Amino acid sequence: MTTFAPALHAEWLKIRTLRSLYGTLVALFAATTAFSALAGAETPEPDLDPLFTALSGVLPGEIAAITFGALAVSAEYQAGALRLSLSAVPRRGPWFAAKATAIAVLALTVGLVTTLAALAVGRAGLGDAASGLGAGEQVRGVLGSALYLTLMALFAAGLTALLRSGVATLSLLIPFVLVVSFVLGDAVGGATEFLPDKAGQVALYETYDGTLGPWSGLAVTALWTAAALVAGAWSVRRRDA
Repeated sequence: MTTFAPALHAEWLKIRTLRSLYGTLVALFAATTAFSALAGAETPEPDLDPLFTALSGVLPGEIAAITFGALAVSAEYQAGALRLSLSAVPRRGPWFAAKATAIAVLALTVGLVTTLAALAVGRAGLGDAASGLGAGEQVRGVLGSALYLTLMALFAAGLTALLRSGVATLSLLIPFVLVVSFVLGDAVGGATEFLPDKAGQVALYETYDGTLGPWSGLAVTALWTAAALVAGAWSVRRRDA
């Protein structure tokens, strides 16, 4: 604890001083709310899912969340920054835990504000089409979406620590989220439900089919994230700075 608290404070200060990280969080808010507003303003289809439509901006917004997680860690691998960090906090486990905690707190905070705003603008555009949404479903949608964005940011952070490169992580994850996972869809059967992005996205829907529900889907995404963080922690502990 005596090591973790100062390390967490230091990581918080580092994130505050990196303008690029602020830019990704602003992009997360802007992209999510803008796309939700556009989706809500479109002519509603008879079989639309109003919760998903209102929160659909989370799908493009997750790219910013992934970028935030990747850049927050990749900054340590530039100009010998990791050696300076480890000279201040020699215990690598607590240092990496503090880094992940700082990322998670910021991503969750911004995610909650963002998804609440996205729901508000999306519902406003939908009008009467969203009148059937209950308070419980909306709360679950906002919380689930914010948790999903947080998990994807941490997933990217873990992969970046493993690969030691933000560029490599973004080159892997962004095409996967935008192309591979989206294009595959149901083409390979129910296995796509258990991909890290597809599983967590169930939380965006009012009604859902398939094996996973909102919380079990988020649990699957959390398992992927935990695996990435464990792999990243192993890399930090075992490889030279």
